[in-house]
Amino acid sequence: MSPVLAVEGFDNDTVRQVVRVSAGGPAVRVRLSNAHSGTALKVGGATVAVAAEGAALRRDTVRHLTFGGKRTVVVPAGGEIVTDLVLLPVAPLQRLSVTLYFPTKTGKVTGHTFADATSYHAVGDHRADVAAGAFGETTQSFYYVSGVEVVDLSPRRNVVVAFGDSITEGAGSTPDADNRYPDELAERLRGRVPVVNAGIGGNRVLNDSPCFGDRAVDRFARDALGQPDVRTVILLEGINDIGFSEIDFECAVPNPRVTAADVIAGYRQLIRQAHAKGVRVVGGTLMPYKGSDYYRPQGESVRDEVNAWIRTSGEFDGVADFDRAVVSPTDPDALDPAYDSGDHLHPNDAGHRAMANAVDLASL
Repeated sequence: MSPVLAVEGFDNDTVRQVVRVSAGGPAVRVRLSNAHSGTALKVGGATVAVAAEGAALRRDTVRHLTFGGKRTVVVPAGGEIVTDLVLLPVAPLQRLSVTLYFPTKTGKVTGHTFADATSYHAVGDHRADVAAGAFGETTQSFYYVSGVEVVDLSPRRNVVVAFGDSITEGAGSTPDADNRYPDELAERLRGRVPVVNAGIGGNRVLNDSPCFGDRAVDRFARDALGQPDVRTVILLEGINDIGFSEIDFECAVPNPRVTAADVIAGYRQLIRQAHAKGVRVVGGTLMPYKGSDYYRPQGESVRDEVNAWIRTSGEFDGVADFDRAVVSPTDPDALDPAYDSGDHLHPNDAGHRAMANAVDLASL
């Protein structure tokens, strides 16, 4: 099953998706989103379980998810729904499988095309299958699952949200290895503080995309501030605003030329939104991208000006200097080759680890 077919929709299909949670607790619930569909979504059943190898599950952990006590639900077009709480003991950094069955045509799919994690597909209803045999097709995308919440029954406002674009989402890291920078940050925190990955490939601060969804200033309230118990947001966005303005790409329209003042104005909107909710914002400097497809000298000048403002303005509650963590020792406009995934824009596993290490834990 290709991502193109997935965009066209599912019909009598089961999709199993593996996620790693950052914190532990006795119970979980799953958040499903139909935000980008014009039709209602029927979910014919869903399960959550501790993941085994590949699409397999640990037999004694399979739990049927319910929605207001029922095993089926219809998610309205443009809507989101959260399952009932289900008792399932979860350890910090444990991998869980969420399995969804779609009995009828879903229409356009809401999801992450470039998740850098394997999802598994089967024809028919296999939501409770423990074995992997029916799941013969795979993609590297997520569908409809917008969050897995581990509930420890003693609420604390300590959640950190990593908010950004494909770099935050994990592009360039090894698929299924959980080496994205938010994963590496969660490992540094050793499960004491939950870390939510709210990165979306291609996302921009200022403009929507027909392929990559809502701009940051619009989705921030939902995807960052809407997370339960959020205390701090780490913001790393803006490189696509700069780069997309330099190329002719259908997924980038509209792509007006942006200035540093434009990007900074967008940041200020996000900071105001966060502070109005009592949430801290740590600003991440934009990383080097010389040699990438959309690098241009004029864009580099904008990046430099934006980074200088992030470091010196004092408007963020803290700074994560990702730029200095991964920059080449011989070229201030380029990624260190040791941290380059090969496209000169996205870091490899070592680069994601260097990013996580650049975050001052005291700032969170």
